[in-house]
Amino acid sequence: MVYRIHFTVEDLARTRVGQPPPLMELGAAARILQDRGHPVRFGAWRQAARAALAPEARMVLDLIPPGGWAPTFLTSTCVRSPEESLEQVRTTTRSQIREDLAHVAEWQPLPAWAHHLADDPDLLRQLYESLDHVCAVLLAPNWSHITGAAAADRAVRMRQALTGGMEALLSSLNPRRIRWSPPVLEVAMLSGFDGDLRLGGRGLLLVPSVFGAGAPAIDIDAEPQPVLRYPVGRDHPSDPTPWFPLPAHPAVPPGGRSPLAALLGRTRAAVLHTIAEHPGCSTRELALFTGLAPASASEHATTLRAAGLIHTVRQRNAVLHSPTALGISLLNSPPGLPPL
Repeated sequence: MVYRIHFTVEDLARTRVGQPPPLMELGAAARILQDRGHPVRFGAWRQAARAALAPEARMVLDLIPPGGWAPTFLTSTCVRSPEESLEQVRTTTRSQIREDLAHVAEWQPLPAWAHHLADDPDLLRQLYESLDHVCAVLLAPNWSHITGAAAADRAVRMRQALTGGMEALLSSLNPRRIRWSPPVLEVAMLSGFDGDLRLGGRGLLLVPSVFGAGAPAIDIDAEPQPVLRYPVGRDHPSDPTPWFPLPAHPAVPPGGRSPLAALLGRTRAAVLHTIAEHPGCSTRELALFTGLAPASASEHATTLRAAGLIHTVRQRNAVLHSPTALGISLLNSPPGLPPL
């Protein structure tokens, strides 16, 4: 049983790949935390996160179980910063909260306290504090990692669209669970949910997800267009994108020696700037843009990758480079950097 998304020519023209919405990614993180799957990718992170969570996290985890439905106001697909997303949740109307909880209750039991949530200001305040805490533990420390992995994935998808068209892009999203059978995209939902969605010229927003490793997810009510979340990572031999093991702790401890010291040079800074200006560029293109020999461009890219400033992925015979959030932050930091 599959969920079918029907495309028109207009839909294909308006389909795009976007950044992961923080609340959608937080919902996926809450689910994967309560699951036992993907022990290599998430085992260390799961252990560290569970140790850091306080009892107040239980309210959010009860509303976002490892399987099933979750209230839409907690898993919004709006693309903002994590801080802005948390503020947005606090503006949810009571009528919207009632509507979202009523929809969830049609499919699964709610916690007893949730039935009073919309009418109890103290209970609602506790939920918001729980959400702030869960976000601080599960999402905030890893947000740079998530956006960097998503940027690398988007670079691969852009190249797929350029070289093979939308068919190549849609066919490679997650071959185990997403199948392009023109003009329909068939999605095997983990829940077994089936149905049909006709995009009606709106197109589809494709969102790469680090925490959504288990299966794709769909938000058919998102505006201005429905959202399909697909896992970042190699779940099939034909998928060219790598998966990025989630670190349980920062790569460099406070006071430790950072590999950024190796970047204090004009040429390497120029290479980083070029990759930021041309995300998804190949080593050959990087050499052309910078005027370096291909071997030299490759060597500088290797150092940047070791420092966590770029992601590098392989697609067929090309090696593609994209900046990480840390790399972009370094470029945007005015003091102490060599001129580009």
